Amino acid sequence: MKQINRLLFNPLLSLVLICLSIGLGGCITTGLPVAVSSPWKAVNLNTNASPLDVSFIDSEHGFLVGSNRLILETNDGGVTWAKRALDLPEEENFRLISVSFKNEEGWIAGQPGLILHTINNGKDWTRLFLDTKLPGEPYLITSLGGNHAELATNVGAIYETRDGGSSWQASVNDAAGAVRDLRRGPDGSYVSVSSLGNFFATWTPGQDVWQVHQRVSSQRLQSIGYQPDANLWMITRGAQIRFNNSPGDLENWSNPLIPITNGYGYLDMAWDPEGTIWIGGGNGTLLKSSDDGKTWERDPIGSGEATNFTRILFPRKNKGFVLGERGHLLSWIESK
Repeated sequence: MKQINRLLFNPLLSLVLICLSIGLGGCITTGLPVAVSSPWKAVNLNTNASPLDVSFIDSEHGFLVGSNRLILETNDGGVTWAKRALDLPEEENFRLISVSFKNEEGWIAGQPGLILHTINNGKDWTRLFLDTKLPGEPYLITSLGGNHAELATNVGAIYETRDGGSSWQASVNDAAGAVRDLRRGPDGSYVSVSSLGNFFATWTPGQDVWQVHQRVSSQRLQSIGYQPDANLWMITRGAQIRFNNSPGDLENWSNPLIPITNGYGYLDMAWDPEGTIWIGGGNGTLLKSSDDGKTWERDPIGSGEATNFTRILFPRKNKGFVLGERGHLLSWIESK
């Protein structure tokens, strides 16, 4: 009898018995509440390619690009998307990684070695051939209007054109080295994460070289970007989030936040126009915080998607998208 009592009051055994009584599904918990509603709606892109970037010309007309030469166009604000064809060699499987418009002028950067330019709202695209000595592959392109654009490569080289891509001038004397993530700030500054995630680097227009900064913990960096106030945020392995709220002091970071531990890491973070923080990651992980990261909820639409969410973008006011692998896309529908 004593042996039976010991078994019954064993905490581990009690947990097993509870799980068995409610089924295996009830044993798995993320530790976060599920939001009552969601501002996101799943969009069927009818493709297995992975969307990688989105840019809009106006509130209704935009383009989405991705792997396997994916280019889609919308004329209804992203509710529906139609496939577009590009005049590219069939034998080359381009990865269209970045798209950017300013008014009717747009640019696409792809790999390997691809730059496309349009001056008529994407109706026609012209391929520009880059110098074979260009360090690295195109990674991020920014349309600045009037035949003016900025190109960053996957080794942190930054180039600028003011003649529609006929010529490019280097903006930085030394590349940052191979990167896993690279973002451009609203003032033209850049931040990048090294390919191994062991340091990050920053560059501000006018500087000759990238400024290298060591990571703030033993956890390797996953991604890094800009908060709405232009300060930085970072995501590290182990699903940790940190914020830099000390302008000019990039060694001063907040304590790590770990909203959820479910075995899947975070891949991107963004703020919607209402100030809510969104985090996307593996296996349909999509979390939100409406109080600057103090509390978090799981998004019910995101958790139903069998994909890894790689990017969260708000390209225009009241326009947002969550990009997932293998043709998954969520569109933000909360505000009008």
